[in-house]
Amino acid sequence: MATVNTLYGPIDEDILGACASLKLLVLDVDGVLSDGAIYMGNNGEELKAFNVKDGYGIKAVAKCGVDIAVITGRRSKIVEDRMSALNAKFIVQGEEDKYHALIDIMKSLNISSEQVASIGDDMPDMGLYKLSHLKVAVADAHPFIKQHANVQLTLNGGQGAVREFCDLILQAKGLLDMTHGASL
Repeated sequence: MATVNTLYGPIDEDILGACASLKLLVLDVDGVLSDGAIYMGNNGEELKAFNVKDGYGIKAVAKCGVDIAVITGRRSKIVEDRMSALNAKFIVQGEEDKYHALIDIMKSLNISSEQVASIGDDMPDMGLYKLSHLKVAVADAHPFIKQHANVQLTLNGGQGAVREFCDLILQAKGLLDMTHGASL
């Protein structure tokens, strides 16, 4: 098995090759875009922290033609606001059936599973994995998810894991200079 060097360490060259043909990146929210902590205020307000590096990565891959979808089982205005600011094409909230939500998105884009990557961290993300060529797990994902992933990231959810995968996509598409960063 041949490997390719990345900013985060070596990766199988077949994985990097698959990144080059991606048309859709699907993200979970809690545990992937955030660290999984949900802060609840006395008046019912909910707070989440998002990593700015992940945001840059999302914008960078979107600029090179990869659509971004967020599919999450929870509903939150915070998620709507953050993902809208990052120009995510699809924001699906309150959806327990991530499998069928992803089928709908794939049909609307007229793409196949070979053009889809999803990043997950826990059992509800298995529906995404069933339809994704690249099944990506954050470093602190549940062990069952890690067993089913064909890409395991080095960073935890909410700590730059999404950026790590976005950098792989950029490198695969020839848009990441390993010495100077993204050339967008």
